[in-house]
Amino acid sequence: MAPRRSDDMTSAERTALYRTLAHPLRGRILDYLGKHGEANSATLAGVLGESTGSTSYHLRKLAELGLITEIAEKSAGRERWWKSLPFSRTTPDPASMEPEEYAAAEHLGRLKSGHDIELYLRAVREWAGPDGWAQVQRHGTYLTKTQVGEFMSEYLTLLERYTVDRENAPEGAEQMRIRLFAVPEAPA
Repeated sequence: MAPRRSDDMTSAERTALYRTLAHPLRGRILDYLGKHGEANSATLAGVLGESTGSTSYHLRKLAELGLITEIAEKSAGRERWWKSLPFSRTTPDPASMEPEEYAAAEHLGRLKSGHDIELYLRAVREWAGPDGWAQVQRHGTYLTKTQVGEFMSEYLTLLERYTVDRENAPEGAEQMRIRLFAVPEAPA
């Protein structure tokens, strides 16, 4: 299944997405489903220390945005099983965003930045050479704005080539957290 893409969404849909992703419990639910493949509200309530009513509500909200789906063949009566869906999120040019969308995206970005810093520090701590799981690369070069756009496009193409969902991952595969940013040197 091809991942749903945020660039195919309206501004209002992206605003709802950013707000949903900024909710701490919803993030924990998505993390759990990403690591374990599937769960029901009772399982999530137990491992996340929440009530089944709360986890059930947040599962429905995640499903409304197409981030997860019910596993019909496992669900029966009130017991509903869920799994995450492939999703690709690219934030649009801020100049094209509605003010509400921009505020929601900025809020989500601020929340995620602390997690991204922790991932980076962990990668540095766990780096065991070029054959290890954790990899850290730092480079400096000179690029035109056009070249930066081309580089990012090629990076996304490469990332899509290697991206598989949990169900189709080869044996021995681990869920990886990958971050890339490119920014011009600050003026002196």
